[in-house]
Amino acid sequence: MRLFAAVLPPADVTDELASAAGALRRLPGADRLRWTERAGWHFTLAFYGEVDDGTVPDLSARLERAARRTEPFPLAVRGGGQFGHGRALWAGAEGDLRTLRLLAERAEAAGRKAGLPLEHRRYRAHLTLARSREPLDVRPYVDALDGFAGRPWTVGELALVRSNLPKSGVPGERPRYERVAGWELGAGGGCAEAAG
Repeated sequence: MRLFAAVLPPADVTDELASAAGALRRLPGADRLRWTERAGWHFTLAFYGEVDDGTVPDLSARLERAARRTEPFPLAVRGGGQFGHGRALWAGAEGDLRTLRLLAERAEAAGRKAGLPLEHRRYRAHLTLARSREPLDVRPYVDALDGFAGRPWTVGELALVRSNLPKSGVPGERPRYERVAGWELGAGGGCAEAAG
């Protein structure tokens, strides 16, 4: 299965962001972007790719340890940016970014120690809002996001998420994301409910 570790914002935070994204979708040229589904909004910490079922228990145990070693921390969705000359439009983050980066490093290390071949990349906190197959000038969208500041929340969980890629071949179909398991942050944390 195709897996990644993530921080999932609460519903009221995605409500605020959905309102801002709705305004972006009304800007000229917005139909040239493939907008991500609100239900799948997340801050990726580490992308594992295809993981054998037999590796998942070891990875999960290591992620649980990473979560236990990381105290809950404040975060908010703030501003935005782009990757790849407009190929990805994203919302950014503010708050305790140092701890967010530390959690990302621990999630990446958990994958490596579980035997997954990960490519190390400098962590940049982002939540993908839209993608484009070709380079696109998304400066008007980035400028519109500049003033966006969502309400802060306390990140209290590290989630393991499954990415279900489209199989129908229908143009515009998007991946679906499914929370597989989650672990509470902090010394008292344990396994939060796993999705069935």
